[in-house]
Amino acid sequence: MKPKLALLTGAGMSAESGFSTFRDKGGLWETHPVEQVATPEGWRADPELVNNFYNGLRRQLVDAAPNAGHRLLAEMERDYEMTIITQNVDDLHERAGSTHVIHLHGELMKACSSTDPADPRHIVTLPLDHLDIRPGERAGDGSLLRPFIVWFGEPVPLIGTAAEVVSAADALIVIGTSLAVYPAAGLIHAARPDVPIFLIDPNEVGTPRDRHVHVIRDVASRGVATLIEALRQQPSLHSS
Repeated sequence: MKPKLALLTGAGMSAESGFSTFRDKGGLWETHPVEQVATPEGWRADPELVNNFYNGLRRQLVDAAPNAGHRLLAEMERDYEMTIITQNVDDLHERAGSTHVIHLHGELMKACSSTDPADPRHIVTLPLDHLDIRPGERAGDGSLLRPFIVWFGEPVPLIGTAAEVVSAADALIVIGTSLAVYPAAGLIHAARPDVPIFLIDPNEVGTPRDRHVHVIRDVASRGVATLIEALRQQPSLHSS
């Protein structure tokens, strides 16, 4: 059997792909107030403004490409049973070839009902020739079509599934996230006490005091290459 790896990825995973991050210096939150474009209240106040914001991000995303870090993670599926839990709303993991991806905060390339965003019957993938949600466009239930994004103040439907994945994993790997956004940051506490935890980030990241974390201070692309070698040194992570 292949060892099970759970990976938690954040904005730093996609930064090298040229896709704008939200929280870093010069990020999107510096130019677009969170309250206006990432809350249910902002949507109710001006749905056209919100849709235009995500329409622009969507056009940026189709011009981005998976980086070496994304591609290396996809290649690791040959040796490990991999589940990627991402805070990112881009589809770069999938485009690189990863086959098991949980999107905690939604998916930018999809749209949904504004009455019940989690209703799978009304979640649609936007085709390349129709990237924009247009003013007045409706979902299948007749409500306004909105981005399939989990906004601040909304529940995170897949957090329980993600916690189960982490608790069953033989190792937890955290890449490019500050571990400051909850509930995603709390997933590190779901890892079993005996499993190794690796963290890849060029910046200093606060980690739990009660757990030893193997820190790789590097960007995602080089950090994942270093990680692969480190995993080979872990006897518990060899295929049986």
